[in-house]
Amino acid sequence: MMEVLRSEDRYVGGDESAGIDSRHAFSFGGFYDPDNLRFGPVLACNEERLAPGAAFDEHPHSHTEIVTWVIEGELTHRDSAGHASVVRPGDLQRLSSATGVRHVERNDGVVALRFVQIWLEPLEPGGEPDYELVRGLADGASYAVPAAGSVLYVRRLAPGQSAVLPASPRTYVHVVRGEVGLAGEQLGPGDSARITGAGGSRAVAMGRSPGELLVWALP
Repeated sequence: MMEVLRSEDRYVGGDESAGIDSRHAFSFGGFYDPDNLRFGPVLACNEERLAPGAAFDEHPHSHTEIVTWVIEGELTHRDSAGHASVVRPGDLQRLSSATGVRHVERNDGVVALRFVQIWLEPLEPGGEPDYELVRGLADGASYAVPAAGSVLYVRRLAPGQSAVLPASPRTYVHVVRGEVGLAGEQLGPGDSARITGAGGSRAVAMGRSPGELLVWALP
């Protein structure tokens, strides 16, 4: 079974006056939909756009695995555990908030910043905050988040190229760029698919532009 959420159907959040445009795939903040709280361990999939100088000022997290994928621009990160970094397109950032951590996310650049952020519920609460930054995650690479029992796969497809998605009890697919065909549906940038109990689905890049997918294999 596959459920598709179109980019235009995401809940619009953020703060336009502060240069922040947020698009939420699940219930988030002031938006509550009892039928759209989560998908397996996935609690949030947010598309964020920050204008130059815009920022999410220091705020807390706890008991959440936060994975960030930058699409355009540069994300400046700083947290209360002493980590400070600049995350660029193709980089992956993971923040395990554990029993509690505070962080700041800023666009200190001169061009707009776009990134996707996934929040996952850990299998067990507690622990110490942890941080990792992976530079230039390659096509076909995987990144495990053992605390949430989940694995992220990056798929970049040339026009006409296809890839078989990993088999898992649940699969969450987010289209970063391009037009992608999946199980009879055509997905565009910002669209997502929630797949349950179907192993070996095939994604194909359609049209003349390459496709880029973030594919989560979930318990």
